[in-house]
Amino acid sequence: MTVLPTLLDPAAPEHAANRAAMLEKLDALHAEHAKAVAGGGAKYVARHRARGKLLARERIELLIDPDTPFLELSPLAGWGSDHTVGASLVTGIGVVEGVECVITANDPTVRGGASNPWTLKKALRANEIAHTNRLPCVSLVESGGADLPSQKEIFIPGGALFRDLTRLSAAGIPTVAVVFGNSTAGGAYIPGMSDHVIMVKERAKVFLGGPPLVKMATGEIADDEELGGADMHARTSGLADHYAQDEPDALRQARRVVARLNHRKAHPDPPLAEPPKYDAEELLGLVPTDLKAPFDPHEVIARLVDGSDFDAFKPRYGPSLTTGWARLHGYPVGILANAQGVLFSEESQKATQFIQLANQRDIPLVFLHNTTGYMVGSRYEQGGIIKHGAMMINAVSNSTVPHLSVLLGASYGAGHYGMCGRAYDPRFLFAWPSAKSAVMGPQQLAGVLSIVMRESAAARGTPYDEEGDAALRAMVEEQIEAESLPMFLSGRLYDDGVIDPRDTRTVLGLCLSAVHTAPVTGVRGGFGVFRM
Repeated sequence: MTVLPTLLDPAAPEHAANRAAMLEKLDALHAEHAKAVAGGGAKYVARHRARGKLLARERIELLIDPDTPFLELSPLAGWGSDHTVGASLVTGIGVVEGVECVITANDPTVRGGASNPWTLKKALRANEIAHTNRLPCVSLVESGGADLPSQKEIFIPGGALFRDLTRLSAAGIPTVAVVFGNSTAGGAYIPGMSDHVIMVKERAKVFLGGPPLVKMATGEIADDEELGGADMHARTSGLADHYAQDEPDALRQARRVVARLNHRKAHPDPPLAEPPKYDAEELLGLVPTDLKAPFDPHEVIARLVDGSDFDAFKPRYGPSLTTGWARLHGYPVGILANAQGVLFSEESQKATQFIQLANQRDIPLVFLHNTTGYMVGSRYEQGGIIKHGAMMINAVSNSTVPHLSVLLGASYGAGHYGMCGRAYDPRFLFAWPSAKSAVMGPQQLAGVLSIVMRESAAARGTPYDEEGDAALRAMVEEQIEAESLPMFLSGRLYDDGVIDPRDTRTVLGLCLSAVHTAPVTGVRGGFGVFRM
């Protein structure tokens, strides 16, 4: 075995300072997660419970197998917007009767579970995960439909939700809808387009038009039960496949539906794996508070992979990018991890070859980000940094093995692209609270703007306003710093969640298990033209 050694000293002052800073960021993160869990607040939670109903996460807990984890996705959706953190929807991956499923659950304590623009983005991302990884999708439905003040941002793109359900079914990926309350107007198509539908007695309300709309449109006077009650749909319309007496009964029936799906993973689960040799707690102190200071990615890898066993690939060539092979929770992985931050031509060429090898071997890739981007300057431009960086991006773009990305520190510029950022469709992307991502660092971006404006003033022959320049630079730095922080980016669904560093191995293990539900197959010669 090639067990990684460690030079980390947990008692060192630097480690203690880094750890304290990380714990402070985690406290802030937990406070924001608590807002999502709180839903619409105590008043609306109490009202919901008074109606004898379970909360969204309580429904999920009854649905999934006992003592199994639920990997919640996009919990900070909508952060920094005018909408409630979490976007009135809970999404994630859980195990139901031994089957890994994507689960979505409306939170009716937030404006009746109505969908706002962030709800839509979050639901579409969950559908994408289900489709790409061939995971059955279980929808726990209770929503009044679109949040009407936001309808202009929801109506047109929102049709993709129903398109996704039909495409999942067409691809042989099961869809199950459990209706606990309202599923009206466009929302009626969720059960209408699902493979299996369960409705709760006297609670489910599924209709295209409710009593007021029907009266206005046709003059007919009808009540909720006649138009869309569970009993009517079970006896008359046939929309309900299963009729539940109450919420626990509905969730019990949902579990039985999943148990009868005959849904099989493309790859068997691996045997139990040896844990890392080193304590995950030590990950808290690895990332410096100043992201300009480098840290050794081997120390991170040693606390993630099975037995801390890692076979490096080209360790002496392009050393600011670490590449190599390992296993994580028993699954084979190729790892690309930034070390000193900057990517040079050598690192780009090394990454390109490594990605090709992973595709030849059908091995998923894990990208651990800490990069300020590709190197600039006349020497590097003349040396071909553009074409070499393009080779790496080409390889990432056309690779077909699953990609998992974790932003540890900086993830700036085209380096974010080359390391499989969100635009390059990683199967999953998570961030540590220490991560930052933007076109470039705040000081560099503000400095570039200052230089451009200074040169413009010189070209016009006008005096340059130094005080205005200083104020502008400060304002730009503050704005870019705020917009590069993980909670801001997570709120816009540029990642699948901000995670505690200590949970990284578990999160990656759950993701690897999920991606192996679908066939893991690399591309064979299907890359674009590599400029040499």
